[in-house]
Amino acid sequence: MYEDLIETKLESENIFDGNLLHIKKDKVKLPNGGEAYREWVKHPGAAAVIPLTDQGEIILVRQYRYPIDEVTLEIPAGKLDVSGEDPLECAKRELSEETGYTAQEYKFLSKLATSVGFSDEVIYIYAAKGLKAGTQHTDEDEFINVVKVPLAEAVEMVLDGRINDGKSVTAIFMLDRMMNK
Repeated sequence: MYEDLIETKLESENIFDGNLLHIKKDKVKLPNGGEAYREWVKHPGAAAVIPLTDQGEIILVRQYRYPIDEVTLEIPAGKLDVSGEDPLECAKRELSEETGYTAQEYKFLSKLATSVGFSDEVIYIYAAKGLKAGTQHTDEDEFINVVKVPLAEAVEMVLDGRINDGKSVTAIFMLDRMMNK
């Protein structure tokens, strides 16, 4: 099925190997028999969580994002630390580290391919309920403010562009739909 669309890797070259990102340049055979090059970013994957309080607020994190030179409002998230790490365990860890909260209940929402044109990054998104506050314990290079926003207001913030992070937009809309069914 869809064989007329599949490209086959012929060669692969490592262009850059960093701590987070690995840039590849692959030579591929096209469906019509021709050849082309594909430059892409290999990423370990990530997990994210949208925590919902009993009062209908979601817990977001405000942080500076260097690549876009902006302070953003996002759901807690982080990369899978080791190959094969369970995304749910990663989501639990990131919720605790970035916000100090833990949750009694997690529900898988979606697997989001973030930038299919140039990266293999996939983010596993969970909703969390039954929250218990604790102490934030970020990495030493993370500077994060914890923010509570009513879910309905977060939807409005997405619609007017105040929240524009892809994983957060997806999670907010999915949670809103789930809560309003």
